[in-house]
Amino acid sequence: MGKKGRRQRGPRSGTGERTQLQRNEEVRCSNHDGTHELVLLPNGTLSEHWAKASANCPKTRLVQEMGNRNIVQIACGDQHAMALSRGGELFTWGENTHGQLGVGSQTTLIPKPQLVERLKGIPLAQIAAGGAHSTTVSLSGAVYSWGKNSFGQLGLGDTKDRGCPTYVGALEHWKTVFISCGGDHTAVLSKEGLVCTFGAGGFGQLGHNSTRNELLPRVVAELWGAKVSRIACGRQYTLVYVPSLDKFYFFGSDDEGQLEDERKPNQLIPLPINSPVNTGKSCLKKGASKKGIKITAGVHKSFACCKENKNSYLNGIATLEDKKVDAWISNSKCRESIKKNIRLIFSSEACINGSFLDKRDKHFKTSKEVSGVDMSEVEHFYEKISKNQTAYQEMQKEIRNLLPSLSSSPISPENFRVYLILPFLLQEKDGESFLSLILLTQAIMKLQPEGLQILECLWSNLETSFFKKLVNLYQRVSQQILFEFFLNALARGPNYLFNLDPAETGPLQILQMLYQVNSRTGFRVQESNFHVPQVKGIIHLCFLSNILTALQKLSKYPCIFDKKNKIHVHTIECTALSRIAIGSAANFVWLTEQWNFCVRRQCLLQDIWKNLKSASNQDFRRMLKVSFVDEMGVDEGGVSQELFSIAARTLCQPSTSPFCHFTHSGLVWFPRQASSCEDEDTFLLIGMLCGMALFNTCMVPFPFPRALYKKLLDLAPTLEDLEDLLPTRGRSLWRILNEESDSLDLDFTKMEEDSMDVVELKENGANIPVTKDNRKEYVDLYVDYVFNKSVRKQFEDFMQGFLRGCPARIWKMFLPEELQVLLQGYTTFDWHLLEKNVVYTQYKKLDRTIRNFWTVFHKLPEEKKRMFLAFLSGSDRITGYGLEHFRFCIADPQVENPDESSPCANTCALILFLPRYSSKKILKNKLLFAIEHNEGFGLA
Repeated sequence: MGKKGRRQRGPRSGTGERTQLQRNEEVRCSNHDGTHELVLLPNGTLSEHWAKASANCPKTRLVQEMGNRNIVQIACGDQHAMALSRGGELFTWGENTHGQLGVGSQTTLIPKPQLVERLKGIPLAQIAAGGAHSTTVSLSGAVYSWGKNSFGQLGLGDTKDRGCPTYVGALEHWKTVFISCGGDHTAVLSKEGLVCTFGAGGFGQLGHNSTRNELLPRVVAELWGAKVSRIACGRQYTLVYVPSLDKFYFFGSDDEGQLEDERKPNQLIPLPINSPVNTGKSCLKKGASKKGIKITAGVHKSFACCKENKNSYLNGIATLEDKKVDAWISNSKCRESIKKNIRLIFSSEACINGSFLDKRDKHFKTSKEVSGVDMSEVEHFYEKISKNQTAYQEMQKEIRNLLPSLSSSPISPENFRVYLILPFLLQEKDGESFLSLILLTQAIMKLQPEGLQILECLWSNLETSFFKKLVNLYQRVSQQILFEFFLNALARGPNYLFNLDPAETGPLQILQMLYQVNSRTGFRVQESNFHVPQVKGIIHLCFLSNILTALQKLSKYPCIFDKKNKIHVHTIECTALSRIAIGSAANFVWLTEQWNFCVRRQCLLQDIWKNLKSASNQDFRRMLKVSFVDEMGVDEGGVSQELFSIAARTLCQPSTSPFCHFTHSGLVWFPRQASSCEDEDTFLLIGMLCGMALFNTCMVPFPFPRALYKKLLDLAPTLEDLEDLLPTRGRSLWRILNEESDSLDLDFTKMEEDSMDVVELKENGANIPVTKDNRKEYVDLYVDYVFNKSVRKQFEDFMQGFLRGCPARIWKMFLPEELQVLLQGYTTFDWHLLEKNVVYTQYKKLDRTIRNFWTVFHKLPEEKKRMFLAFLSGSDRITGYGLEHFRFCIADPQVENPDESSPCANTCALILFLPRYSSKKILKNKLLFAIEHNEGFGLA
């Protein structure tokens, strides 16, 4: 290093000499064998000087290939060079025989600077070059290495060369702040002052009191507790500085006399050097901080530099600072300067990722789970800059230009900070922010699956307040997109419903991803925050036009629908599948096909199975029209519901049921022995029955556990589901998971209670004891056996039948609990809500008969109230819409002798025909008689 291009160094004698740098100094970096050097000028430009000219490289030249980029750091290897720009871009050029340029190893010589694409977006703090290897350190301490690895100098645990930057996993969370490379070794300094080395150790340059090579980073034990502040590697030696002692320590080869003293040629452990700089006064003469020391180790010489400022001697990439932001907001006279600074930072993925770092050193723990970003600082910055429209608009413009260039295959968790930061800088409800969020969405959707998993993990660890803001942001964008689509469909006609572009649904995909994150983290944000009400208009248009395309595309994002809209969509699909067009292409009407399903009440199951076995696939696409032999009911929904209710009740009678019954939970499940069923098609037929109920929007109240509905939706049952089915056994398994003792007196087997057979949960399970270490595996295998392995054939038959019985597929967007309610109905009610929703025909709410009816009804026991519900609707349960949407009518039949007539019901239209009884007592008796004899009773 020197002044105005002249090299300055101490004389070759036993006394070192301090060199004071003057103003306007140049920074000079020489390579290890002296063949060429780079000169970094104060204005950030580079010149390159070679000892000899060649066809590819003149003796001296200005490095112009990097354009007007401001270079802040340079490093040289034997035959290659590195340069880091203030915008966070790393360029390399020169020899590439070992992949030391980080751009692949296909080309052995690259004379002009090339961008190292693999490190794009990572906020680099420092770069370093060895003989034929290269390293970098990020602002959060992540180390990347590439190039020659013959001695393990890359720290990757092997000796294989790397042609691209590779993360040094052994240094994860080491809090690396500085790195230096020798000819074939590397030294790393942590924020706590620890030093570790790796690579070639033949001359003692690793400081481990041996000449062995190290393939992985190893702490220099002799320096433990010394709190080193500076390190530098020469070709075959290492130099460190300990500020508390104001001493330099050396280890490695001294063949060239770098130390100018009498000691062994190869120093295997760190020892202080014999030099005047170790007098304890090297920096204090000028009153400089000991932190201002810089050391540089060359091929044959070492240099020490004292700087009077307290900042790091490394120039870094541009990042946001509070003082800088305050200047942008307050200074309206320097618009061009402000724009230049904003352009520099927000046009760079790396600069954004290097900003807003957690100041509590948490960012050194950056991983797939920890972003290292202080989101409150991001929010604080947004609040500041949004007050200055000039600065904010310039930031928006640069972000919009940056977004299309974001990498689809980032290699570091630090790359993902930009996806957390940018949404919070685009909160304005204006067109520019909307367009930028669309571009950001497109960038996210281009990420590889592994990248999306990392982003979801980082989302899951956001504080709830920030996570909710993120959800609301994408909810707002989704609302705008669907509202515009709805308006276009209204204006351009039904055919526009075919034109929902996948590119437009990106925000819906993000919203669905956020919903899945929310469900995995315990529903921190209410589900209503994900709903998009504008979808209701699209549902209505699809219903009127019988076009399912838009709904099928939107059903991929079920979080945007509330439960009511999901049921609407499912119903529309089922109706559309059952319709056929009658007439010409220009003039036609839709006609709903029906499946006439005739059964005898006394032989109900036999007739159902007979009809199902003889049915074609087309029959299942028709709407069910049930009729009971010798009964006058006309099916408009109520008779079908009665069929499913009676069938389910009959199939669940313990004496004849094909299911296993569990007394404590009141639930049923498939039997372990499939052959125990008289008819091997039983579960196939029951599956058809359940599928038909779903297709015809009826309930089929089998008391299945929620695990069944999870399996229908391809979700894995859990221990909670087992506790739902087997409460006692479930609690026992929870105790096993929480047991402190290591001796559980269990093995990997399960005893079948019905046969006392012992089943191994894994191969050789009888000889594998359950311990603290494997108890979770035991519980998981137990749950898997109950819900999967032991009933595989039975469930497969049921699933096959279910899919045949319900040819619609949009139902898969339901949650397990929603599908359960849809098929089983609600079983608990607020009966006063039932009264609130009633409408009256030829009656008024305050008429005596009506007041008597509700007085009688509310005094009935719960069982009788449920019987009334079955009498009215064909089922003692309420459909998936819930009681708040259940409305029925009480009408006066206007009979001549009311006291001689009984109430009757139209179950399809939900009308109760209630005569005007003369007394409350008569009303009660007639009502009880009707509901206790309800099967086959009424108009249906």
